[in-house]
Amino acid sequence: MARLIHLNGPPGIGKSTLSALYADRNPGTLNLDVDALHRLVGGWQDEDIDTWPVVWSLVRAMTKTHLEGGRDVVLPQYHAKVDEVIELEKLAHRHGAGFREVVLLDDREAAIARFDHRAQHSDDPWIRHHHRLIELGGGHVVLAAMYDNLMDLVRQRPATVVVPSAVGAVQETYELLADALDRAPETRLLRHEH
Repeated sequence: MARLIHLNGPPGIGKSTLSALYADRNPGTLNLDVDALHRLVGGWQDEDIDTWPVVWSLVRAMTKTHLEGGRDVVLPQYHAKVDEVIELEKLAHRHGAGFREVVLLDDREAAIARFDHRAQHSDDPWIRHHHRLIELGGGHVVLAAMYDNLMDLVRQRPATVVVPSAVGAVQETYELLADALDRAPETRLLRHEH
C-alpha cells in the first residue's frame, strides 16, 4: 500500500534534506517539498500576496495522483495544528494510502539556532524570504511558539514517531527515519545509541 509520509518539525531542522534523501533512496517516491513548489507560483516573494491556497491545491492534486498510482509521497512540512494533520491523514485514506507521521526534533534552543544558521548561510531566495517573514512576525518569539505548538501536537497525536535530529548528523538521522518508517505506528520515540 502506498503511504503519505508527513515529515514534520521546526523550521530549519532538516526536513527538506531528509525528504530528498528518502526519495533518492526509494525510487518512485514523490518528494513533495512545499517550499520548492511555492517558488513555482508567481507572487510568492510579495509579502502582501497569499500564495498558500494555490500551493495547497497543488499539493492535494499531486498527492492524489501519486498515491493513486501506488507510489509513496513524502511531505516535508511544518504543521502544529491537529486539524491540519487530520486533513493530511484523510487525504491519504481517501486515495487508498496509509499515513505516517514523523516529527524531527532537536531541543528548543538548538532548533531556533539552526533556523538562524540556515538563513545566515544560504543564498536560497525562499529561505531568505521565510526568514524575513519570521523576523517581521517576532523572530525567536515566533520560533519558540512554533516549537511549543509542535510539542503540543505530538502529545495529542500518539501515533506520531519522534526522531532526534542533531546538527550535522544527516546520515544518522536518516537511519533513524528509515527505521521509524519500518516500525509499527505506535512506536513513538527512537533514541540513537552512540
